[in-house]
Amino acid sequence: MALDTSPESPAPVRQIANAIGGWIDRLGAVWVEGQVAQMSRRPGMQTVFLTLRDSVADISVPVTCTRFLLDSLNPPLVEGASVIIHAKPSYYANRGTLSLQARDIRPVGLGELLARLEQRRQLLAAEGLFAAELKRPLPFLPTKVGLVTAANSAAERDVLENARRRWPQVRFEVAYAAMQGSRSAADVVEKLQRLDRDPEVDVIVVARGGGSVEDLLPFSDEHLIRAVHAARTPVVSAIGHEPDSPLLDLAADVRASTPTDAAKLVVPDVVEEQRIVATGRDRLRGGIAALIHREQTLLDALRSRPVLADPRSLIDARRDEVTSLRDRARRTVGHALDRAADDIGHHRARARALSPLETLRRGYAVAQDADGHVLTSVADAAEGAAVSIRLADGRLAATITSTEQTETAETEPIKTEPLKEGSDD
Repeated sequence: MALDTSPESPAPVRQIANAIGGWIDRLGAVWVEGQVAQMSRRPGMQTVFLTLRDSVADISVPVTCTRFLLDSLNPPLVEGASVIIHAKPSYYANRGTLSLQARDIRPVGLGELLARLEQRRQLLAAEGLFAAELKRPLPFLPTKVGLVTAANSAAERDVLENARRRWPQVRFEVAYAAMQGSRSAADVVEKLQRLDRDPEVDVIVVARGGGSVEDLLPFSDEHLIRAVHAARTPVVSAIGHEPDSPLLDLAADVRASTPTDAAKLVVPDVVEEQRIVATGRDRLRGGIAALIHREQTLLDALRSRPVLADPRSLIDARRDEVTSLRDRARRTVGHALDRAADDIGHHRARARALSPLETLRRGYAVAQDADGHVLTSVADAAEGAAVSIRLADGRLAATITSTEQTETAETEPIKTEPLKEGSDD
């Protein structure tokens, strides 16, 4: 219902604003299709602000939704996604702005396709098909490289030419497959399994050039993902360009951003390897030279020491020391022998002084009868008896012709043993 206004009775701004708000409220909740042009999350706020733009005309409208609604979307909503929104139009009279209060957000077209791919990714990841611990390292220099690609494609040329430029002796086993279309996934799986059975193939590259998300759908096929997971040979995924991310990139052992990058990953660069070898050889030579120089310096320092400069000096010093010690030992032993000889001389003189033979040497004699008994008294000898007289240097044989008794001081008779013949003591 139109307002009744005229230049004489104009309607105030508040009335017009309230009327616009009422008309918009009567519109009710609507489904709106568009593209997310801008998304703003403000810290601490539970409301997220979006800008929904028409896909044909240059028209946009602000949209508000709760943070919970936005966070519950799978896959997450990103700028540029096509969506349909169930929202209630709302007019904010104070600022004179129109916005949509979103109650539901659903991806459509490409967004819906990405949502299905995300759900598939989550299911396969839950089975462990993308686990990092299952990734196998690539061989340093493969015997043969398997390549799954389209015949006469740019991806094939990129891989072969770049790999042979890096390592001219590299060998390839190329298996051509349909890399686009409904039969692409099954064809790639068949060629992948054939190369995996070849014992000479050490690594397999699946290569395709860039394309739209729809063109790359075969490389997110579940059967292909499971075939790559079951392969015994390491697999390199080289699908599309850097921004493209099919599920094959997650299942493969190594992801290459482009087919050219795949060629750099599967074979080493012969020039770089030669440089590394030359650098290592130079470092080894330098290390050996430094070691020899260090040992030569140490040897020169040892040889410059006096003991090594003239080894005989140490021997001469030790010889002089040995000579001095020997002389000291001889003097010490000589002194000890002299003292011992003096002691022996004293003991021998004392023993000789006590010997009966020494008494005989002073002029005394010992008379013995025929039985060898010492005669101590003239009474023991009869006239005409034969006696033996012992002198210091021998014996005399005599016959008693007469005896004469003389008086002497009373003394006890000296008990003596018979002297043995030939005794010196």
